[in-house]
Amino acid sequence: MVSTGRSTWRFAFRQTLPILAGFLFLGFTYGLYMHQEGFNFLYPTFMALTIFGGSVEFVIANLLTKAFDPWAVLAISLIINSRHVFYAIAMLRRYGHTGWRKPLLIFGMCDETFAINSSTRVPDGVDRVRFMTYVTVLNQLYWVGGAMLGGLFGGLMPVRIEGLSFVMTALFIVIFVNQLMRESSHVSSVAGVVLAIACLLLTGKQAFLPLSLVLVVVLFVMLDHGRWRHSVVR
Repeated sequence: MVSTGRSTWRFAFRQTLPILAGFLFLGFTYGLYMHQEGFNFLYPTFMALTIFGGSVEFVIANLLTKAFDPWAVLAISLIINSRHVFYAIAMLRRYGHTGWRKPLLIFGMCDETFAINSSTRVPDGVDRVRFMTYVTVLNQLYWVGGAMLGGLFGGLMPVRIEGLSFVMTALFIVIFVNQLMRESSHVSSVAGVVLAIACLLLTGKQAFLPLSLVLVVVLFVMLDHGRWRHSVVR
């Protein structure tokens, strides 16, 4: 049991090393951005600990400097994080028999944690439930630690750095380009871009994200159903 726990921990840590580098940098940037907006390090630390949605945290940091509108915050948070509905559907089976760990796994499932827990092939000697738990906890610690360090370091900087709020946008652009270069078929990427632009033009920036996600899922279900029917006919 001890050997299994250690091998599971080592395997989870190795899988999250790329996330460690990215989250420390992004969390640090977020903490620095919060300080420049007038908040001490406790704000980014506790927001990173309880919200754990990087793009939402950048948005809320900006909203906290204005007249607070809780309904607007709720609506924006739901729109930005609506993709987690699809993550949850994909993870229903994997998280189905995780016992007391299930609330932690659900709360901590960010984009990167979902990517690792949903796609990693666990070798012999590694407990899958423990592995998913370790990945979830480690990724959250990386993010919270980076946010706290950024908030603390912000107090030592005598100058203001412009453009920090663009970090999350730049990250998603890099992820998209990397995925585009690695995939053999560009159907999913092209469909996502076309549908997102169409929904943005039709509905505006407030509602295009959940609508485009729903349309992408419907499109993929139709394509998958068509391939299944084609294979049955053959």
